[in-house]
Amino acid sequence: MGVIKTKKISKEENKEISIAKPLFEKAYRLMHTAMNMAQTYEENKAICSKYVHSTSRGHEAIQLAAGLSLEAHDFAAPYYRDESILLGIGMQPYELMLQLMAKKDDPFSGGRTYYGHPSLKREGFPIIPHQSSATGMQAIPATGMAHGIHYLESQNLLKGNKNPVVLCSLGDGSVTEGEVSEAFQMAVLHKLPIVYLIQDNDWGISATGAEMRAMDAYDFVSGFTGMERMRVDGSDFVNAYEGMQKAFQYVRENRAPILVHAKVPLLGHHTSGVRKEWYRGDFDEHLKSDPIPRLRKELKKRGWKEAQLVKIEDEALAFVQAEYARAINADDPDITTFMDHEFAPTPITKEKGHRKPRGAEKVVMVDAALHAVDDILKTHPESLFYGQDVGGTLGGVFREAATLAQKYGDDRIFNTPIQEAYIVGSTAGMSAVGAKAIVEIQFADYIWPGVNQLVEELSKSCYLSQGQFPIQSLIRVPIGAYGGGGPYHSGSIESTLLNIRGIKVVYPSNAADMKGLMKAAFHDPNPVVMLEHKGLYWSKVPGTEGAKTFEPDSDYIIPLGKSRIDQEASEEAIENGESCVVITYGMGVYWTRAASKTFKGQVEILDLRTLNPLDWEGVIAAVKRHNKALVLTEEPLMNSFAESLAGRISKECFQILDAPVMTYGAANLPAIPLNVDLEKQMLPTAEKVEGVLSELLNY
Repeated sequence: MGVIKTKKISKEENKEISIAKPLFEKAYRLMHTAMNMAQTYEENKAICSKYVHSTSRGHEAIQLAAGLSLEAHDFAAPYYRDESILLGIGMQPYELMLQLMAKKDDPFSGGRTYYGHPSLKREGFPIIPHQSSATGMQAIPATGMAHGIHYLESQNLLKGNKNPVVLCSLGDGSVTEGEVSEAFQMAVLHKLPIVYLIQDNDWGISATGAEMRAMDAYDFVSGFTGMERMRVDGSDFVNAYEGMQKAFQYVRENRAPILVHAKVPLLGHHTSGVRKEWYRGDFDEHLKSDPIPRLRKELKKRGWKEAQLVKIEDEALAFVQAEYARAINADDPDITTFMDHEFAPTPITKEKGHRKPRGAEKVVMVDAALHAVDDILKTHPESLFYGQDVGGTLGGVFREAATLAQKYGDDRIFNTPIQEAYIVGSTAGMSAVGAKAIVEIQFADYIWPGVNQLVEELSKSCYLSQGQFPIQSLIRVPIGAYGGGGPYHSGSIESTLLNIRGIKVVYPSNAADMKGLMKAAFHDPNPVVMLEHKGLYWSKVPGTEGAKTFEPDSDYIIPLGKSRIDQEASEEAIENGESCVVITYGMGVYWTRAASKTFKGQVEILDLRTLNPLDWEGVIAAVKRHNKALVLTEEPLMNSFAESLAGRISKECFQILDAPVMTYGAANLPAIPLNVDLEKQMLPTAEKVEGVLSELLNY
């Protein structure tokens, strides 16, 4: 058969796969459907190439083998050339053409994203969450889906007993991406139920395989102990189908990963924008492996008559032409809907529970967070918590997860490798299968490897899938500087995060807010990054004793996007025009508290608590009460969130301001120095803030 297998696949799993006549007919019809779609797009390129697209030309056999192997209870993460997989699961050409032309009724995105980028949640079909165009990016969310299934199975929470499988489809060139290796590592480490299908056409865009890699994906994964692997001839439908059937069977039975390497020709353009004639010299050689004449020859060998095949071919052509005629006349999107689905609606809209219940004792922020997560885990069995060093006996470098692994077990609370991309991106897959992940990046300075996933996958999913796939993801990030943490453990990152649309950013300054906001962030169906200042965790930094508060009850929850007046100015100072408001968050609250003692009754402190969504109404109301405002941040000031907010306030409140909106933050340096005296010079302090307040109040 030409399928290369390794010793782990049992004889039972290697039994012959029979292909019934109707399946052969379906495959041949769909191959011609895909081919005619590609030809139609080329013949009408003035219309069809308005938006860049790729087709499956040359890849039809292996893609149909994969699509026909998927079942309704499975999950899939195709890549942008996988239109034949979509045809194989039952999508219609008309539906795909609606996406090609960015039409209103594009079932995946309503005209928002590229051709071949599905978002499918439809009865009787495998679930296909949204993923981006970034090469190899889907490997981590797809593996996160398998990880979520693995977790739900371990807790007996998976509905039915159908052994779902995740299909992750990749081009061979993408396997050189570091994030793909992170996915492979976790798949073998946790024995996850996933099929990695590698389609190798020996091209990137204009770079050949020989230029890009020293080995193909099959050889590459030999180093991942526990990864089953096989090669198939991806242009031979019989060989490809038998291989994919055995791969799916292996994963269903063993609940462990497998990689299928399929060699295929590239018979279309890389994309409609990068045409084959510009750089290809091997096209005739690739044509020799065209899967369509190969299947035709196989069918004739099996007794099919010429007239039968011609009839199928003619019907496929007529069908595609009719579908194209329908699609070209379909409606364009209603432009008034362009803002829809930035976020999915959250169920948390009101503050609930008791902030200071009878008999409550004071608690530090780190313990309030621990108790909030404990409450969540106790109440929601679908929830789990993972990250670097949060599992086992340590429970986090700040002890923020202490005792949780002992309480809930290693399946729910576990350590990850040093893989920030996987920590962040896997939550997209977890969300798609119904697991609810709380994860942690150990320090804010180390979030950058995870930003790729945060931007491309998590932030865009709800919008580009028209609300079908919001991603519930709670990402905890210890942040901020104090006491000589140095350049790699002290940074502030909120301005960068706030330039990522489609995520929420929370920044509590005390224990009660920490607990209430943590609960709201967990219940929010959107990605939430929870910034937790290390200097406030234990209230050991002088002046931060106020971060320790009475602990709210277990029902306490605060809606995101609501600021809080931490300190009021006196009515007398307000009436006399002698007051101001400091708009801040995190450590800024405590610098202002200390600085304002010199100006008794003159300073209101507005603690934002959530940076996105921002309580704009609360900000404007505070500025209008005082007509003078300072926006205070721990970040370097230039081009920061604080400067942006000050600009917005100036525009909105220009006519009522009695002074320019002032800003203050850290010095504009690339890193925080290790020496504590140098650190103090760089950062705001209570004394420095006092000077700014004096200038503002006396303006």
